[in-house]
Amino acid sequence: MYPNKDQKRLIKVHFGACRFVYNWALEQKIKTYEQYNKSISRFDLQRILVHEVKPANEWLKEANSQALLACLVNVKSAFTRFFREKTGFPRFKSKKNSVQSYQMPQHYTVNFEKSLVKLPKIGEVKAILHRRFEGTLKTATISKTCTGKYYISILVEDGKELPAKQDFSESTTIGIDVGIKDFAVLSTGEKVENPKYLKNSLNRLKVLQKRVSRKVKGSKNRDKARLLLSKLHEKISNQRNDFQHKLSSKLISENQAIALETLNVKSMQKNHCLAQSISDSAWSSFVIKLEYKAEWLGKTILRIGQFEPSSKLCSVCGYYNLDLTLKDREWECPDCNTKHDRDINAAINIKKFSLQDQNFIVI
Repeated sequence: MYPNKDQKRLIKVHFGACRFVYNWALEQKIKTYEQYNKSISRFDLQRILVHEVKPANEWLKEANSQALLACLVNVKSAFTRFFREKTGFPRFKSKKNSVQSYQMPQHYTVNFEKSLVKLPKIGEVKAILHRRFEGTLKTATISKTCTGKYYISILVEDGKELPAKQDFSESTTIGIDVGIKDFAVLSTGEKVENPKYLKNSLNRLKVLQKRVSRKVKGSKNRDKARLLLSKLHEKISNQRNDFQHKLSSKLISENQAIALETLNVKSMQKNHCLAQSISDSAWSSFVIKLEYKAEWLGKTILRIGQFEPSSKLCSVCGYYNLDLTLKDREWECPDCNTKHDRDINAAINIKKFSLQDQNFIVI
């Protein structure tokens, strides 16, 4: 989106108001539980917000009321995820976060002919709408990145059902072993080179980070230096996402089923020698892209267990090589004398394990 100067100010007001209401609601839930050992409901918070908080804070009336109420829903959802999924206790929002956002649940319109989005309290905002859609408009999320770009993400109920899962066989299934040296190695023997976008930009990042640290806090020169640093981080993120989108789309379109290994990435990142390279590869985001694209096209994602010996097992005779270490990229099976590329052998084993009944986990 391309808001004008007044619209930017109003959007900033919404960011601040929604952040204030979210933090207030989170504080109320924490205090209520500490004092009375019970949780305060969203509807009680809504009543207090309307009758007590907003009259005491006149500036909140400049923001859309539906956006403020959406914050209460977000607080409830955060606690639900905490208790059900153990994703971490909800945290207070900070105005120093790199991305600021607020949600608009209703009363906004999209004009494709004029490329405009009309938002309550803000008015018509110019926008580049990359896709036409049909259906019922649900929640819209307005966000601002650390580089000063504004985006709107619209949730639409189109009424379409996901396609049924297509049948697959061994010939239409491919195994993938993700790694650091090569981003992905396929069971067909193909290797996809790891672009290492962060590593390639590391020297430039260090220079820009030094410039930021040497500037006086609060000065305009520091803001300019911080903006250049943020743009480079954004470029690295965009490069990585573009690469993963293209690769995941190619793999999903060419195969009926994809076999993957379950990885505990958080534990792997505790190895400080490999943590930066693992983060640069971003395996988790790649797997997420594969999973939702497979749902869209009716394809299947197969998973094998975290502790399956995919690298140490000979894919020809089944010999288990106990002496294989991480530095060994090639090895020869002493039983059948087959020479293995470590990663290709692992990809083949991942495919074999995933098609066995005892390891059959469908996503």
